[in-house]
Amino acid sequence: GNPPEKFARVYARCARLGFHLVAHAGEEGPADYVRSALDILGVARIDHGVRSSDDPELLQILIQRQIPLTVCPLSNLKLGVVHDLSEHNLARLLRAGAMITLNADDPAYFGGYVLDNYVASAAALDLSHDELVTLPPTA
Repeated sequence: GNPPEKFARVYARCARLGFHLVAHAGEEGPADYVRSALDILGVARIDHGVRSSDDPELLQILIQRQIPLTVCPLSNLKLGVVHDLSEHNLARLLRAGAMITLNADDPAYFGGYVLDNYVASAAALDLSHDELVTLPPTA
């Protein structure tokens, strides 16, 4: 219920002030929120963005522009975005060419610090060593 459009004026002001623009989108909300964050807010990074794979054209835009998605699988599990970690699209996004970083989201609340997300994702998604080293956490 909070589409990016609601924040357009704030983001425009932040852009004028020179801030690096990032938006939380496409986790519990639809892929359209990711598209709006790119087109309307002008963000350079999407926090979460896992719903982007619901829109193949959007996914190609993210891949072509190399817009990073900060993916937090254990919080996605806790929030019911996926019902089992083996269903998570992290590996599919990565293998499609999306720029993915693996992160923790409020680890004390959602359970799982960055290393926990790496270990759980590697096991559930059969990620190779080469794939794991391409998933840096966002600083």
